[in-house]
Amino acid sequence: MEYRREIRPKKSLGQHFLKDLSVAEKIAETVSGYPELPVLEIGPGTGVLTQFLLRDKRDLTVVELDTESVEYLKKHYPELAGRIIEADFLKMDLNTLFPKPFGVIGNYPYNISSQIFFKVLESKDKIPCCSGMLQKEVAERLASKPGKKAYGIITVLLQVWYDIEYLFTVEPEVFDPPPKVRSAVIRMTRNNRTELECSETLFKTVVKTAFNQRRKTMRNSLKALLGKGNAIFSDPVFDKRPEQLSVEEFIALTKQIASL
Repeated sequence: MEYRREIRPKKSLGQHFLKDLSVAEKIAETVSGYPELPVLEIGPGTGVLTQFLLRDKRDLTVVELDTESVEYLKKHYPELAGRIIEADFLKMDLNTLFPKPFGVIGNYPYNISSQIFFKVLESKDKIPCCSGMLQKEVAERLASKPGKKAYGIITVLLQVWYDIEYLFTVEPEVFDPPPKVRSAVIRMTRNNRTELECSETLFKTVVKTAFNQRRKTMRNSLKALLGKGNAIFSDPVFDKRPEQLSVEEFIALTKQIASL
């Protein structure tokens, strides 16, 4: 197994090819807890992660937007025949492609990583595990706990359905070319929640409205949504700032607002 530099990374696609095989192997191991689960790899590039997934005999499908990378994969990984999709992951119909549960893995392009996770969220009942590498700052945001500066909208909207682990940090020099930021690997595991017990649309509205003015108390940030002087504001939860509320508190608050 090796890293081959036969393709020049394209800046327009945000490509930074991982060249450290030990890191690639550790990323592949993040789905080892689901040996029977089909896996979709996003953006395989030159196959540095792909080779370890194939070694483990995974039921693997890959999606790649870069035509040059697709041709490279066809040439070097004949065992992927019929399982290479040349497409934009963000535009794919995942429910049609995978009628049964599947996992997602990848070395995600930094410029669209948040969009990728929101896309995964749309198919949350079919994706029990999603892992991979992304920008360290975004990884910290996804895995953050209440009270931390990184805690925000995407944290709450993902953690309501997934348990998120920050696994390890990856330094720039293991990439070709080295990015200007550090990277990190995370794993998202579907929790046991089957329903939200409140309107999911209202929940998203409450979370987004609260964090749009994150330095203010919940009382001030939700005035636009509930109206000034609303009796609900007497609840002590409105003395907190949004980053101080847990996922469960946001759910309880949404139920409270829905009852008005």
